[in-house]
Amino acid sequence: MAKKNSKSDALEPRLLTKYRGEVIPKLMSEFSIENPMAVPRLKKISLNMGLGEAIQNSKLLDDAVSELATLAGQMPTITRAKKSIASFKLREGMAIGCRVTLRGDRMWNFLDQLISIALPRVRDFRGISTKGFDGRGHYTLGVQDHLIFPQVDFNSVDRSKGLNVTFVTTAGNDERARFMLRELGMPFVRN
Repeated sequence: MAKKNSKSDALEPRLLTKYRGEVIPKLMSEFSIENPMAVPRLKKISLNMGLGEAIQNSKLLDDAVSELATLAGQMPTITRAKKSIASFKLREGMAIGCRVTLRGDRMWNFLDQLISIALPRVRDFRGISTKGFDGRGHYTLGVQDHLIFPQVDFNSVDRSKGLNVTFVTTAGNDERARFMLRELGMPFVRN
C-alpha cells in the first residue's frame, strides 16, 4: 500500500483554484500568451508594519509583532533603523517595525481573506485605488486600521496600527498585474 503525501491531501486554497481554472485562461486570451508558464502569477505578499512610536514605547512593538503573527500565521521579523536621525531621536539599530512575507497556501489564504472579509469591513469603502502599481507589476496597498481583520481581538488592542500590503507578481507591467488582480476579485475603483 502506497503512502499518501500529506501536502497533496490538503485542500487547495479557494483563490488558487480560481486562478488555475478561470484566471489563467482569461489572461492567455486577453494578452495572447501561448505558453502557460509565461502567464503572470502572484509570487509573494509582504506585510509591513512601521512603528515610529516604538522608539519611546517598546511594548507597542511587542503588541505589533503578536498581532502581525496572528494575521499572517507565521512569526514576523523585527526591522531596525539603518541610520541615525537626531531630529527623530532615532539611533542606528533601534527596532522600529516588523514585517512578514507570505508564500504558497498562506499567501492565497491571506489574499482570499483580504478580498472577501477585511476590505468590505472598511468604513465607507468604495474600492481601492489603482495608483499603487510601481511600473513593474507590483502593487502596494496601505491599510490604515489593522482592526478590519477578524483575527485581531478588538479588546486586547490599545491602539490601531497601519499596515502595508505589497503584492509581488511576475507580470512585468501594470496592465497585466491589474487585470490578474481584478480577475482574482480585488475591488479596484472603476475608472
